[in-house]
Amino acid sequence: MRPVFVTSAFVASLGLSALPLAAFETGARAAYVIDQGTDTVLLSKNADQPLPPASMSKLMTLYIAFEALQDGRLTLSEKLPVSAHAMSYGGSTMFLDTTDRVGVEDLLRGIIVLSGNDACAVIAEALSPDGTEAGFARYMTRRAQELGMVNATFANSNGWPAAGHRMSMRDLGILAERLIEDFPQYYPLFSEKEFAFDGRAPSNTRNRNPLLGLGIGADGLKTGHTSEAGYGLVGSAVQGERRVIFVITGLNSAKARAEEAEAVVNWSFRQFAKKTIAKAGIPVAQAEIWRGAQQSVGLVPANDFEVLLPALSGKQVAAEVVYKGPVNAPVSKGQRLAELVLRPEELPEIRLPLVAEADVPAGGFLVRIKTAAQVLSKQLIDGPEATQ
Repeated sequence: MRPVFVTSAFVASLGLSALPLAAFETGARAAYVIDQGTDTVLLSKNADQPLPPASMSKLMTLYIAFEALQDGRLTLSEKLPVSAHAMSYGGSTMFLDTTDRVGVEDLLRGIIVLSGNDACAVIAEALSPDGTEAGFARYMTRRAQELGMVNATFANSNGWPAAGHRMSMRDLGILAERLIEDFPQYYPLFSEKEFAFDGRAPSNTRNRNPLLGLGIGADGLKTGHTSEAGYGLVGSAVQGERRVIFVITGLNSAKARAEEAEAVVNWSFRQFAKKTIAKAGIPVAQAEIWRGAQQSVGLVPANDFEVLLPALSGKQVAAEVVYKGPVNAPVSKGQRLAELVLRPEELPEIRLPLVAEADVPAGGFLVRIKTAAQVLSKQLIDGPEATQ
């Protein structure tokens, strides 16, 4: 059996350093924060616990609506009828009634800006496999599971309190990231601060997202509130080249939600920074080659490695290269051979692939004779088990 080789001699040359980071003390019942560009989880508190998501679950209805727009099952200009069931919803609404036929674009803005429960039901019935909101909720659950939201189950399209209507904060983080990445043409809707639909509800025209307009880069996504769920927010913000996505829930007031959300954004950007730890094509270690035309090959990143680390300098980050070796020749340039493993304080372990710097052909007759002699010599000294 070939051993696992670990080399760490290169670590000092990387210049990686960070102070131990104090965990963010959130007052939220559950929270999840991720740096999108590096997929670094910055905060996780009860992140996999299924909880009532309130109106934050409207994001799943929007995702399915955007899919339907993308594949042509809906158009923005199409007008949809309003059923008695859709009209029956209370809470946040567009004040739709059964005499209305409402454009899809207005319905989407009504969901995003006004948090319209009735607008969600109209979209749900239009896209439901059986024409009912309940059928749409079953499809929501199946589609969410396909997208990796393993704790998501839906009883309706809008987050109205119902038994079994649950999502985890990680689920909502996954959903936010998919909305941003999969539908850039529609994502600007989430930063709209106001939508006055037909003059029907002067008291319900402003987006409830408390971060929009604060100048901290916030551009989405959705608030939620019920007495069971408390106050929550799925948010995202961009500063420079970084985007942070966060989910908080279980706050006891809209004011607490606003303060907590702003604090999370400020902490995420101020306490972490992207650092380039290795350049593409520059060796960070050597891998031993077995029966090759040369005895070793450089291990290089295929691309520049940027990782997110605590911003303050200080204690060195533990790092090592791990591979199973010696590596059998032949080896092809670009062949994945190893991993660079980083273990920063207070953050999950980071594993980055390393590839062969160059081709290494198999050795000729003399190399094989030399290798056999080395094996025989080792057996004589250490015993037969040494080469097993």
